[in-house]
Amino acid sequence: MSSSVILPGATLGVLGGGQLGRMFCHAAQSMGYFTAVLDADPTSPAGLVSHHHIKTAYLDEIGLAELCNISAAVTTEFENVPALALQTLAKTRPVSPSADSVAVAQNRVAEKAHFVACAAKGGTDAITVAPYAVIETAGEIATVSADLLPGILKTARMGYDGKGQIRVKTRAELAAAWDELNNVTSVLEKMLPLKAEYSVILARGRDGHVVHFPPQLNVHVEGILASTSVFEGNLPAAGVKRAVAAAISVANELQYVGVLCIELFLLHDDSLVVNEIAPRPHNSGHYTIDACDVSQFELQVRTLCGLPLTQPRQHSPAIMLNILGDVWFPKNATEAQTPPWDQILALTGAHLHLYGKKDAKKGRKMGHLTLTGATVEAVKVTTAKAAAILGIEKY
Repeated sequence: MSSSVILPGATLGVLGGGQLGRMFCHAAQSMGYFTAVLDADPTSPAGLVSHHHIKTAYLDEIGLAELCNISAAVTTEFENVPALALQTLAKTRPVSPSADSVAVAQNRVAEKAHFVACAAKGGTDAITVAPYAVIETAGEIATVSADLLPGILKTARMGYDGKGQIRVKTRAELAAAWDELNNVTSVLEKMLPLKAEYSVILARGRDGHVVHFPPQLNVHVEGILASTSVFEGNLPAAGVKRAVAAAISVANELQYVGVLCIELFLLHDDSLVVNEIAPRPHNSGHYTIDACDVSQFELQVRTLCGLPLTQPRQHSPAIMLNILGDVWFPKNATEAQTPPWDQILALTGAHLHLYGKKDAKKGRKMGHLTLTGATVEAVKVTTAKAAAILGIEKY
C-alpha cells in the first residue's frame, strides 16, 4: 500500500472498542480526523465516542468491507484481534501494525524466538530473554530441564493481565498446571529474582524513524498493572540506555510500524531481560496524555497516517494509578458505590480518566488517574492521598 500522508479530515478505523480504542479516537478527533470503530459490543467504550460504530465480529466480511469503505487507514487497539482481519483490510487500506507483527505478539513461542534473534544480533550488551522451554506434549514435561523450576507456565496464546499463567515449583506441579491450562501449547519460563518491572513505549514510522518515551517503572498486583511511575532517575542511566536500545532493536527486527510497548524485568544484579511485547499503546503509557507534549495515542495516529514523528518531551514527573472496579466496592460493599471523585479532583495535579464502562466489577479496568507535579516528591505525596481516598492499598 502507498505510504503517502493522510491528513486531518480523513476517517481512521480501529479494530476493537475498548479503552485503548477510545483514547485513540479522542486523540484522532482532537487532530481533526473522523473515526470508525469495529466492535460487536454496542456499548463498547470506543464505539460510544466514535463517529461510526460498526457492530460486527472482527472476521465479519460485511463489517470489514464497511470499515474499508469508510476508513483511509486502519489500526488495532489490542493484540488479540485476528491477524486474518488485518490481512483482509491490508489488501485495500494501509494497516498498522501489520498482521505479521501482531501475529508474533499473539504467540509466546514466536515472541520468544524473536527476542532470541534480537539478542544474537545485539552483541555483548544485548538484553536477553529469561530461560524458557516450549511445551507442546505431555512427554516434554518429563524431559524439561530442572533448571527451569521453579517457573511460570504460560499459554502460548491469549494470555494477558495474569491470565493463562500458573506458577510451578516442581515437575508434578508443572504437569498439573498444564492439565489446568487444557494441555495447550505453552511456554515454561524460569522464575528470576526480580528487582523491578519496566516498560518502554516507542513509535516507529514507515520510514524506520523511531521515537520513544522514557522507561516506565511498573508495579503489578495479582497480574494487573497497579501503577506506573515515570521520572528522571527511576532507572540508572546505563539501564535507560540499554532498555531503549533493546526496544528499538525489537521494533526494527520486526520492521514494525506503529506504537509498540516492550516489557522488561530488572534483576537484582541490575541486568535486564525482555518479558513480552504489546503491539499497541499500553496501560503503562496512559500518563503520556497529561505529562508529555505528545501522547502515545497521538503517536499512534501519526504512525498510521505517515505524519512526522517528533521525540516526545515529558514536562512533569508523573505517577499513574490504575482504577479497577474494586474502587466501587469500599470495605467489601455488596453493591457498587460511586467513588468520591470530587475529593480526587480537589488534589493539585490530578487528572481523572474514566472509560465509560457501565458496570463496575472487581478486577475490571474502569479508568486511570495520573498525578503530575513540579517535583517527584510532590507527586508521591499527592499519589498517596489519592490512593487513600480511593482505598487503593497496593501501588
